[in-house]
Amino acid sequence: MQKEMKSENNSMVRHAVFMMAGTLASRVLGLAREILVAAYFGATRSMDAFNVAYTLSNLARQLLAEGALSAAFVPVFSQALTRSREKALALARGTMTVLLALTCIVVAAGIFFAPGLVRIMAPGFDAENHALAVGLTRWMFPFLIFISLEALTMGELNSLGSFFVPALSPAFSNLVFIITAPFFAAKFGVYGLALSVLCGGFAHFMTQWLYGFRMKAVLYPTRPDLKDPDLRRIMKLFLPYAAGLSLNQVNPVISRMLGSFLQEGSISVLNYSNRILQLPLGLFVIAISQAVLPQLSRAKDDDEFAETLRQAVRFALFVVLPASLGVMEISREFVHLVFVRGEFGAWAWDATSSCLALSMLGLPGMACSTVVMRALYALSMPREAFKVTLFSVGATAVFSLLLVYPMGYNGLALAPGIAFTLSGMLGLYFVRKKLGRPLGIITRRVAGDYFVALTVIDASVVLYRFIWKYNQSAVLYVRASWVLGVIVFAAVMYAGVTLGLKFEEWKMLRQAFGRKREK
Repeated sequence: MQKEMKSENNSMVRHAVFMMAGTLASRVLGLAREILVAAYFGATRSMDAFNVAYTLSNLARQLLAEGALSAAFVPVFSQALTRSREKALALARGTMTVLLALTCIVVAAGIFFAPGLVRIMAPGFDAENHALAVGLTRWMFPFLIFISLEALTMGELNSLGSFFVPALSPAFSNLVFIITAPFFAAKFGVYGLALSVLCGGFAHFMTQWLYGFRMKAVLYPTRPDLKDPDLRRIMKLFLPYAAGLSLNQVNPVISRMLGSFLQEGSISVLNYSNRILQLPLGLFVIAISQAVLPQLSRAKDDDEFAETLRQAVRFALFVVLPASLGVMEISREFVHLVFVRGEFGAWAWDATSSCLALSMLGLPGMACSTVVMRALYALSMPREAFKVTLFSVGATAVFSLLLVYPMGYNGLALAPGIAFTLSGMLGLYFVRKKLGRPLGIITRRVAGDYFVALTVIDASVVLYRFIWKYNQSAVLYVRASWVLGVIVFAAVMYAGVTLGLKFEEWKMLRQAFGRKREK
């Protein structure tokens, strides 16, 4: 039994690393995409309108595609695979038909109700910016169809053991955006960005759909068997998860609403800082949570489930804590390297840097919360998942209102991290109560070891700055070398100290990729 648990956990780590490798390319290109947009449009009212419109279409995507669909589909499909591959594929194809019907209805509703949605999202917009945001929202809402199909395909491929290509596919989406945006923006202005978003969404879906041929698991719509107990279970789980996740999507709405009353460009700097936050969040947190969900769904007993969850949270913190502290330390230099050019001036630099540093404080809490939510999905606990989400939204609203007056946009950057940290703790309480045993994720020894390791990172950055100062006026490759150098130096020091302290994550990595690992 212990041998099987070790093999499953090694598989989770291996899949997570593969997803990190694929995600790295997509996140780097995503950052390049934001650099391009910032150079063309800066932190202006037109970009505020685009970000509001993109947020609205993205809310539906996260709710239906990457949220409730993944939470309901992956556990049921993973379990169906253990019984019959053919029946599991039939289930996925029937689910595709249901998903297409649902997303078409949502897209039509989004286009029709766009004026009201924009008014809710950005009540501080004047008439001109409101009209611009409404038009952009209507152009971008069909994006939901492509990205929903992509999420279903990704869930299927992950359950079949393929993680690298699904993680890499967003890179093609960002690449298509980067190629098309300059042409479309020159011809249609900010509306050209909406067209590039649609082209990227289509490329995202097609990359994974075509890979399904190689896996002999290509998806296409078929008539769903509404009497199939697995399909009925997916639909039964989908509704409560969608209800809970619909609340979770209020979080970005809160920052947009309050940001619309602040000075011009506030929404844009929050978005730019969030794009950098998405690099470690997607590279590490989403990769680990995506890899662990099928593993948790197939756990044979509570002991295996608890051990898999413990390893997943520990591994997430192992990579997220140093990344969070490191980006906080070099936030000004990183933002200067990435964004300061063209229309992106000194105020936008200062504002984005401070928002980024405060956002990174909440990254470890986001990591724990994301992994724990996957555990609630795998345990089929929709009520508890709803409670955690409701608590997260309420905490975000409360802390945003408390912090926006004294801190402005900085308060809006800090509030979600605090809320996610507290909601992750609540989710762990529900899981521990369900399993009836302590999880032992953070012990005194582990906390002490992390304190030493993070202190070494902080000292490494200070030493690096003393040896080599960042030169704002230097050419691009010199500034990029400085940022890359400090990251590599701090990472090497962190690796050395964690190896010396015998962190168990290194053992997990060696077992996952060693020659003698179990197939």
